[in-house]
Amino acid sequence: MGRVFLVGTILGGWSAPILAQESAPTAQTAPAAAQPAPEAVQPTPELAPVPAATTGTIRSIKVVGAERLEPETVRSYASLSPGQSYTAETLDQALKDLYATELFADVVITGADTGNLVITIRENPVINRIVLEGNKRIKNDKITPEIKLAPRQIFTRSKVRADVDRIIELYRRQGRFAASVEPKIVQLDQNRVDLIFEISEGDKSKVRAINIIGNEEYSDGRLRKEMYTKEAGGLLGFFKSNDSYDPDRLAADQQKLRAYYLTQGYADFRVVSALAELTPDRKDFIITYVVEEGPRYKFGTVEAESELRDFNADFVKSIVKIKPGNWFNAKLVEDTVTGLNELAGARGYAFADVSPSFDRDAEKREMNLTFRVGETPRVYVERINIQGNTVTRDKVIRREFRLNEGDAFNAFKVKRSQDRIQSLGFFQENLEIKQAQGSSNDRVVLNVDVEEKSTGQLELSAGYSSLERFILSTSITQRNFMGKGQQLQTGVSYSKYAKSISAGFTEPFLFDKNVLLGGEIFYRTYNSFNFDASGDRNQTYGQNSIGGAIRLGFPVTEYISFGTRYSLIRDNITLDKGTFFTDPDGDGPLPTVCNPLKAGRYLCQELGKRLTSAIGHTVAYDDTNSVRPTRGQRIVWGQDFAGLGGDVKYIRTRLDATKFIGLPMGFILSIHGEGGYIHSLEKSDEVGQDPIRISDRFFGPTMRGFDIRGIGPRVVRFAYTTPTEVDTSDSLFTDALGGKAYYMGRLEVEFPATSALKNLGLRPSAFVDIGSVWKLTTPDLLDVPGTCTEPDNSDEGSAPQVQILLPGQTCNTGFTYVPGSGFKEFFQGNSAKPRLSVGFGVNWVSPFGPLRIDIAKALLKQEGDETKLFSFNVGTQF
Repeated sequence: MGRVFLVGTILGGWSAPILAQESAPTAQTAPAAAQPAPEAVQPTPELAPVPAATTGTIRSIKVVGAERLEPETVRSYASLSPGQSYTAETLDQALKDLYATELFADVVITGADTGNLVITIRENPVINRIVLEGNKRIKNDKITPEIKLAPRQIFTRSKVRADVDRIIELYRRQGRFAASVEPKIVQLDQNRVDLIFEISEGDKSKVRAINIIGNEEYSDGRLRKEMYTKEAGGLLGFFKSNDSYDPDRLAADQQKLRAYYLTQGYADFRVVSALAELTPDRKDFIITYVVEEGPRYKFGTVEAESELRDFNADFVKSIVKIKPGNWFNAKLVEDTVTGLNELAGARGYAFADVSPSFDRDAEKREMNLTFRVGETPRVYVERINIQGNTVTRDKVIRREFRLNEGDAFNAFKVKRSQDRIQSLGFFQENLEIKQAQGSSNDRVVLNVDVEEKSTGQLELSAGYSSLERFILSTSITQRNFMGKGQQLQTGVSYSKYAKSISAGFTEPFLFDKNVLLGGEIFYRTYNSFNFDASGDRNQTYGQNSIGGAIRLGFPVTEYISFGTRYSLIRDNITLDKGTFFTDPDGDGPLPTVCNPLKAGRYLCQELGKRLTSAIGHTVAYDDTNSVRPTRGQRIVWGQDFAGLGGDVKYIRTRLDATKFIGLPMGFILSIHGEGGYIHSLEKSDEVGQDPIRISDRFFGPTMRGFDIRGIGPRVVRFAYTTPTEVDTSDSLFTDALGGKAYYMGRLEVEFPATSALKNLGLRPSAFVDIGSVWKLTTPDLLDVPGTCTEPDNSDEGSAPQVQILLPGQTCNTGFTYVPGSGFKEFFQGNSAKPRLSVGFGVNWVSPFGPLRIDIAKALLKQEGDETKLFSFNVGTQF
């Protein structure tokens, strides 16, 4: 059967046809070569007029063109039957009724002059399939649910129009007001069609300009800073996400404007109108606000009234910090009400009725203020409901509550409970404990609806070091093992010169008591190395450590905890015998003595095995509000005493403190400081040897901008170029030795992320790091000027003579200095003077897991320090 194009009865008011891609044939269609091009849905023509006729009676009704519908069904839709009288108006109404069913593409009624009516119909087609074309920004799975038409349904113009409107609305919600949708059809056999929605997405409609009319006290630019919506363009326009038009944001901006003026004393401020106009090209919006500032007010009298005996008016007035004569500030009033409610809540009034009453004196331009506290009963906790925890057990959450069922309500304890549950790190950010009315006025129900997040973490870290080149490590941590709040972790790290493996377990509530018990076992190897003059790396000493630790902790107060621990570690420091050892007697098969000329005396003195048996304690203060704090402080002081048996004796002390401050506009400031000192309880037996072994020293905190072990005391070896001159421009090698004291400070500001950055999981920050490692006994350094040789006298039958130089000596007459035969060691970096670096970084919740990238520049450094510009680490959660 030949193809027939569907024409002229579907939709009205759409643009001229634009060819779409050809629709692939189904099993019932002809080959693609025979497919006609898609045809745009055309406007509906006016109904064909029914020929005028005198009043008559219907003799018969014949239906022509029906395929799916029964003739009787068509006649019933037309409300016509034989024997019925008719007029032109009757037949015209029948046409309208048939079209109203939306089952027909075309209807014609003939035979009105004889009474033998013939209803010729062309049925609307059946939809074979629905195709979306041109959509890239919004995928099919987002658009398809908005389309109400479906395959095997009857094609109707009204439903197509409705689907077009829904698709366009979907794009408008994303700020694409220039988007357009053109429906097209491909006629198939058996009166079927493919429906194609051709989508032109267009760009996001940006905000080209924000105009403000009526503002006299503040400039347009100052007021725009208060708005969520920003003008498009600018140097950082690529990173903006709030420069697209959003009607909801427009309403929020009006509230932001009003809130700003209310903080500046303009109590009568109002936004007269807000108009968003789409530019003719439909690409941008121009937003215009008309405002009325009104007069500026100051605070007048400030009074208080209270119906609570233990929260009387005098007490309320003593709490209020608003001073008469200051400029009116609605935010200050709001904060005062919040503070009074919290104080009332701390005294057991969960539903305290604190409200401000304003009395405007327009003549004096003063705002008189009265804080009223209404009568309300003391409240007790009737019930604590916990919902949403599918993995975490109820008791893990309940044990963090600072009040129990039956206790008097206390708002501060509720807030502290909220912070402690948040600090577990098991649940969503901004968790909230909500209060609800209990079975009576003096009962309250506390509801906490948690949303669990991944507590298992698979972390892969990578870094680049000039000492170790690429460093890789992986660790698996489950912070909520079996939903009991227990922590289980294992870790493996690897580089060419360092490897480690560890495993640990922590039970925070031993036998359901607030006592922490934890333990760890580990094995670590570290092979230090240096660079020779040609740039090749040479391995120096190796350090193998195996051991374990056990720790116990318990709270002293709400914010202070105490912990103790015991560790047992065996260290073995070695040097490669083939490289650094010699056989002084020359009679052994293997070298047996460490050669200082090759290794340095400072390393030869460190060789051997040592057992460290140490007991320690930690006192910690922590009132931060979550795992990623925005306020509060954390202070940790700890000491370790080595000498409870074992081979080494020392006292190591450390102090670590961090303060978090939430700043306006979402900035978070963190101030961090730490330091440590290790004091030996024994003396060294050798000259130039520090009693604290290299395996126990501090090698510095992680200072961005500096390499691993990049700061602190070190021995640098330089080559002699002449018997008396040393080339200090390029070292033969450098050995980091660590120190007995260190300090480090960090000032970091985390920036508020835009919606686009939040969607990408980005949290940028800028930082300044300062620190140092020092206080080490100056090692016994070597000064070997080298050798001189006389000319080759092989013709005379004697070997050339060699002169070994002492410091300050020169070659004998006739002897020639051998370049590179001598060296001199220097002790560098043993200074408390600060190292300083600045930089910026970003935390990114990437598809691969949490990623931290830092770029830092060292501004202050000491002689011998080694710097690096870039570092990163990445992990994932499960």
